[in-house]
Formats: sequence, C-alpha cells, structure tokens
Amino acid sequence: MSPILVAWLLLAASILSEVVGTVALKHSNGFANLLPTTCAAASFLIAIWLMSLSLKHIEMGITYAVWAGSATAILAMVGIALYGESLSVFKMVGMVMVVGGVIVLNLDTH
Repeated sequence: MSPILVAWLLLAASILSEVVGTVALKHSNGFANLLPTTCAAASFLIAIWLMSLSLKHIEMGITYAVWAGSATAILAMVGIALYGESLSVFKMVGMVMVVGGVIVLNLDTH
C-alpha cells in the first residue's frame, strides 16, 4: 500500500476518533461522568496522534481542513440523526460549503 494512501486512511481514522470523542464529550455532563469523559479524552488523544502520522505525507493545510471540515459535517449529521438537533436550510448550506471547501482545497495538490 502506498504511503499516501496509508496517510489518508490514518486521517480518516483520526476523523472517526474525533467524532467519537465529541459524542462522548456530549455525554460527559461537563466532565461529571467519568466513563464518557475518559472516552472523550482518549479519543481526542488518538485523533491528534493519527493526524500527526498523516502529516508525514499530506500537507498541513489540507490535513487540517479535511480533518476539521469532515468532522464538523459528520457531527452536524450525527446531531440531527441521534440528538434531534434542528435541520435548516442554513445548516444544510453550511455543510455543503464546508465539504465544498475541503474539495476545492484538495484540487490543488502538486
């Protein structure tokens, strides 16, 4: 497997870990619940570690944009699907813009 493919897979795992950490953070009740707090802390540490590994082969700006943008869009969808958060035209447009921005950044890879 090529190093760049491995880097992208590590970045995807990092994004997943960040999403898990944020969902756990929601359940931590302001760090009052030990298990979700511990899960959140561990997930965020793993996310940063995996992202640092992906930085060996993906540009820093691209890495962070994909990481933050993807996690933001995924968490907005998780909030809507699992927690009854609102879905509005503005929220949908925002998610499309975030994903679109990540795509545009990835078009300029040389």
